[in-house]
Amino acid sequence: MIIPFEGTTPRIHPTAWVAPTAVIIGDVEIGPDASVFYGCVLRGDVNAIRVGARSNIQDNSVLHVDRDAPCTLGEDVTVGHMALVHGSTVGDGTLVGMKSTLLSRSRIGSGALIAAGAVVLEGFEVPDHMLAAGVPAKLRRELEPEQYEGFIPHAGRYVELSKKHAEL
Repeated sequence: MIIPFEGTTPRIHPTAWVAPTAVIIGDVEIGPDASVFYGCVLRGDVNAIRVGARSNIQDNSVLHVDRDAPCTLGEDVTVGHMALVHGSTVGDGTLVGMKSTLLSRSRIGSGALIAAGAVVLEGFEVPDHMLAAGVPAKLRRELEPEQYEGFIPHAGRYVELSKKHAEL
């Protein structure tokens, strides 16, 4: 479902794929080769949501905003199943683990890893190439280059997978 809100219609790049059971509302822009899987909700009703090229949002995840906090995903970002990204900024090539929560005004650097189930508190900053884990999330260690460099091909595999789902 692609739903306009207060005169603003979601903008989805022609090469992006949105599952038929996803709900995209309002001021949402989805970039080239990005994918939004089954059961996801991207609700840009009181601020903007931007999803960069080749980023993937996996099943049952939710992206929302605050009036003072848009939601922005860079390029080649992977958002794992059932994650909540609320009014946050996520840098390029980052992996947001399954069932993790990013609260408003949190900032996640490029090539970072948010561990599955982590809760990133409001306003918390995760630098580039860092692992954040726990409830609440704490910085655990710097990632090795082979780890964070692997997030880009991972996002690329979702580009290919989404093309297969588009054929269903």
